[in-house]
This record gives sequence, C-alpha cells and structure tokens, in this order.
Amino acid sequence: MNLSEKDITYLHGVGPKRADLLKKEIGVTTYADLLYYFPYRYIDKSRFYAISELNETSSYVQIRGRILKMTLVGTGRKQRVTAIFSDGVSAMELLWFKGTQYVMETYKEGHEFVAFGKPSFFAGKVSIVHPEMETIAEAKTKLSLGGLQGLYNTSEKMKNSFLNSKSIQKMELEIIHSLGNERIDEVLPDYLIQEHHLMSLHDALLTIHFPKDLDTLRLAQFRLKFEELFFIQIEMLRSSKIRSQRFKGMPFEQIGYYFNTFYKEHLPFDLTAAQKRVIREIRADVGSGRQMNRLLQGDVGSGKTLVALMTMLMALDNGYQACMMAPTEILATQHYESLSQLLSPLGVSIMLLTGSTKKKERDQILPLLAEGEIQILIGTHALIEDGVVFKNLGVAVIDEQHRFGVAQRARLWAKNVQPPHVLVMTATPIPRTLAMTLYGDLDVSVIDQLPPGRKPIRTVHRFDTKRADIYEFMKGEIAKGRQIYIVYPMIQESEKSDYENLESGYAKLQHVFPEPAYHIGMVHGKMKPAEKDAVMQEFVSGRMNVLVATTVIEVGVNVPNASVMMIESAERFGLSQLHQLRGRVGRGADQSYCVLMTSVKLSKESRQRMDVMVRTNDGFEISEVDLKMRGPGDIEGTQQSGVALNLKITNLATDGQIVQFSRDVARMVLQEDPDLLMEKNRLINLRLQQRMKEKQNWGVIS
Repeated sequence: MNLSEKDITYLHGVGPKRADLLKKEIGVTTYADLLYYFPYRYIDKSRFYAISELNETSSYVQIRGRILKMTLVGTGRKQRVTAIFSDGVSAMELLWFKGTQYVMETYKEGHEFVAFGKPSFFAGKVSIVHPEMETIAEAKTKLSLGGLQGLYNTSEKMKNSFLNSKSIQKMELEIIHSLGNERIDEVLPDYLIQEHHLMSLHDALLTIHFPKDLDTLRLAQFRLKFEELFFIQIEMLRSSKIRSQRFKGMPFEQIGYYFNTFYKEHLPFDLTAAQKRVIREIRADVGSGRQMNRLLQGDVGSGKTLVALMTMLMALDNGYQACMMAPTEILATQHYESLSQLLSPLGVSIMLLTGSTKKKERDQILPLLAEGEIQILIGTHALIEDGVVFKNLGVAVIDEQHRFGVAQRARLWAKNVQPPHVLVMTATPIPRTLAMTLYGDLDVSVIDQLPPGRKPIRTVHRFDTKRADIYEFMKGEIAKGRQIYIVYPMIQESEKSDYENLESGYAKLQHVFPEPAYHIGMVHGKMKPAEKDAVMQEFVSGRMNVLVATTVIEVGVNVPNASVMMIESAERFGLSQLHQLRGRVGRGADQSYCVLMTSVKLSKESRQRMDVMVRTNDGFEISEVDLKMRGPGDIEGTQQSGVALNLKITNLATDGQIVQFSRDVARMVLQEDPDLLMEKNRLINLRLQQRMKEKQNWGVIS
C-alpha cells in the first residue's frame, strides 16, 4: 500500500481541524508522514504495579484500578479535579489541574481504568498528577502489541487541542488497523534487505511504534536509520559525480613564478606537514581537469589563509584571476591587508571591494576587474553583486562558509561561464559524521596541526566571586604590553537585559582600568559599521589595551598581541562559540589565556561545557561533544549548509557507524550501476525521484 498518497484528514479520529494542526505543527499531511513521525523515547508498560509497591524511587508506572470518588474543587483557573483511585487493596489520589470539565465527563465513579504516570509522595500519601487514563480494553490491546510504549513530541498548540502523545499513538494504531492484511510498499530492493539482514519496511514501521521488546526495537531502528542515511548518501555521491561530469574544471597545468617564488622566498614561516598535505590535495584537484569543490577545515589559527593564498597563486600562474569572500568587512579588510603585505614583493595586483567602498573607487575597480588587470579581489557580499564581472575567474575562496546562505554561494559560482574551482573554509570544526552527511559531495581537507611556535591557550574556569584576582592578573598582562578582550553575551542584539549588562559592565570596567593608565573601548552589533570599525582599528593598531565586546569579534579578527580572553557569563554560550571566542587569542608567540567567568550556580550541562573547555583546545573533540550535547540541528552552520538534513530517526552523535555503513553500501550500489538503470535498483530510483520533488535542488554547490 502506498501511504504517501493517503490524506491524513480521512484517518478515523482526525478530520479537517486536527489535520490542519498536524500540518502546521509537525508537518504531517499523509499516512506516511505520520508513520515516519517516530517516538523520541519509550516507557515500559509490560506490567501493572500495586499501589503498595510504590515508593519515592518509582519511575513511570501503570496501575489497574477503580475510581471510587471524583471531586471538583475551586472555580475558574484555580479549578482542579481529585479522584480517589483504588486497586482493590490500597488507594491513592489522581489530580488534574487542566481540562477539568473533560475529566469529569469522561472518567466516571465506579468505572475501571488503567492510570499511568510518575507517582509523587507528600505527607505519606501517594498521588499522580495528570495521569494518562485508558480503559482496560485499550490497555490490553497495547499490551498485545508490545510492552514498550512510545512517547511522541507534541507542541503547546497540539496539547491545548488535546492532541497529546497518547492521541498520536492512537492515530498510529488507526493506520496499522486500516492496513488490514495489506503490506506497506518497500523502498529498498530485496537484494539489499537480504544481503544486509535488514528488517522489512512494513515490520520496521509497525515495530518502531509498538515494539514487542528491546531487541526487536533495535532491529527496527537500525533498518530505518540505514534507509534514511542511504538515500542521503546516494544523492550526494550522485550529485558529486554529475557535477564532475557536467562542470569540467579549468586545468591548472603549471606551477610557475608566483607560487614557486612565494614558496621559496617569501613564506612567513615553514608550512606544517598538514598544510603541505592539503596543498598537495588541492594541487591534484586543480590539475585534474575536474572542477574542485573542496571544504577546508582547520582550527582557529591553523593557517588556512596561507593555504588559500597558495591556491590563488596557482590560478595566477595559469593566467586566471582569484577572489576571496569573507562574511564581514573587518575580516575582508584584514585579509586584504595581510595578503597585500605577503604579495607585495611579487607585484600582484590585489584590490578590496566591500559595501563601504566609495563609488569613485568602485568605478575604478570594476573595469579593471573585467579587463583582467586585477588578479586577486578580496571582499564581502559585494563580490556577488551583478555589476562585479571577472574576465576569467579561476579560483573562488569562501571564508567562514557557514555565514553565507546557499543562494549567495551559488551566485559566486555563476561568475564564470565555466565554474571556478571552489575552496570553502571553516574554522568551526565539523564532527566527522556530520561532515559525511552534510558535505558528502565535497572533498574534505583537514589542517590538524598548529604552526610552529604557537603555544596552546591556557583555559581556566573562575566563579565571579574571584573577579578581583582576574583583574589583577589582566593588569599584569597589560604591563607586559599585551591586550585584553572581555566578551559579554548578547545572543540577540535586541535583548534589552543583555544590552544593559554590557553597558553596566563597561561602566564598571572603566573604573577598573581607568584612563590615562589604560585605554578601554567597546564594540557591539548595534553600533554603525563605521563606529565599530573605528574602535576595532584602535585595538588592532595596539593603541587600545582593553576591548569590551559582544560576539561580533567571534570570527576572524587577528590581533597577535592580544593574550587574554575573558568571557563573562560563559555558561550562556554554546561550546562551539566558546571555542571560536577563545581562538581570538593565542595568535602570537606569547602565552595566552582564556578565562571562563560564571556564577556559582551552574546546571550540570553548563559545568560539563566548562570542564570540556578547560580540558582541551582541540576543536574537533569539542565539536563532537557539542554534537552529543546539542544535536545536529543546533550545530552552527548546519542550517545554512544547503542540505536539508531533517533527520527523523538518526542521531549523528551516536550513529557514526551506520553513517559509514550506509555510505559504503551506497558507493557499492553506484559503482555497479551509476545511473540506477538496472531493474534491481528500480525502487531506489523511484524513491530518489520522489525525494527530488519534495525539495529544492541546490545540486551545483554545497
């Protein structure tokens, strides 16, 4: 039976109003959508408890009994229903504070029910607040399907319309009953199911909602996770192959004057083994005749910009232009200044184009660019505007690629008739499983070494009761000629309380670091770009000792003389953000420090984050912990990646082996049948066509 064609409106117990709510709140419109709406956890309903067995350590329990008395107490919003519930030997209380009218009408005195919930104890009495109630017949039906009961995520709007987890479970049961003896259409070929001992789709979907036991549940979960990941990997591997066939790369046949002279005579420091390895990978790409589409991952300060520069020099040696796009003007300007300095002995023509570039200067740049006179153009979003035309763009570098939307990156791609080689860089390390799933159609290079002479940043966690000691330590660092960052959380620039904390913090710090002995400044996202840049330039130039800021300084600002990063209310930041902020220091040869300042009262999770930051400087290890703690949807960059992950059952933090397995199987299938034209792969092809209809295709760039 093809359940994706059956409208959820016509399922027994749904109707137009509920169908509309299901669509708006959880995106469910068909029977198939609902069957693929999986429980987030399971509770054991394989037995009934006696009231006398319950104690303060009891978790969720179900009790079979009879309602002896129902009482409605209070009026209006303060109404509540109390029921005396007996299992024939002992009695307990059931309490409801919501839906009191419905409760009084539905659960009658003298009737038998099964009550389910978490017991609580007060003054020796046991009670369950807002228990789930079922008739004996309903409980027996579920028990016959299996002892484990799934719990489903529901929104506040759904709950207010009595569409709770139990209602979802009832609907799942209705779909299963509506099947009768028909089986759900399979989406994987028989040979894959048999070869890899997978459960059938029909059995997996029934089991995932009503598992008989834990072992069968695990088999169902494996089957559905494999299916989900297999189709993602097939799509990525195919789009990578199609791109390499459709877009022939400009062959960079020679390494010439620019690259060799820079490498032999002007390198600011020796390349690490990791940088050399990545340059070799890029060299192989651009010389292969295929169009390069490579993701360069490297921790903060690992030397990605130098690798990008040497990639651009390969383009220049072959008569092509190159560009580098950065997410902010500060970062673009910084790239321009550092690259101009490095390239000045080679006589390379390099220019900067941002939103602040004056019209007169812009009018000079654009014709020179179109004629090929400008060899390297550095800029912001301004690079993708229609009036910006290259003569022959050979390499496009995108820095901090997660800060750009997919459409913006695609516009840069379209700057040439023949797409340029693309190098996208990120200092936000992506866990391996996430990279394989998000960026499976990009080749991934990793710089996993820091340049020689860099000392690891020492990170400490201090409670705000020790603030005075930290200020004294900072003054000692300033006395050595160093500079200090102090970062306040302003998660949303519109948050009034955050803004007030920043302002009051800045006022106090002006007393701690008074003029003229110290020079202190403040920068935040509400300031005009010109004001912000003026303050930043004061700090970059070394005239300012202390910079009080929000996370606007998170990406890319390079001040080698800054040796201390103090993060206020560090518990309010995610791990990736803390790591990015810490990376603003430790960029010179001096020992640098990161101070995580928190209140004494910390949640278990916040304490765990602080411990991880103190323990390691490894961005990849931090990203793995972040993935486990927050899930893939919250990891910075995944929402902008161009791949709608929307995973329904896979947990990338724990399912790395299934990700790898699904990729290996997908690769084997495509090696034998690249276009999926064999009869045995007909179902795979059909499913891919259906998936393509469901989403917009950004296939040419990730």
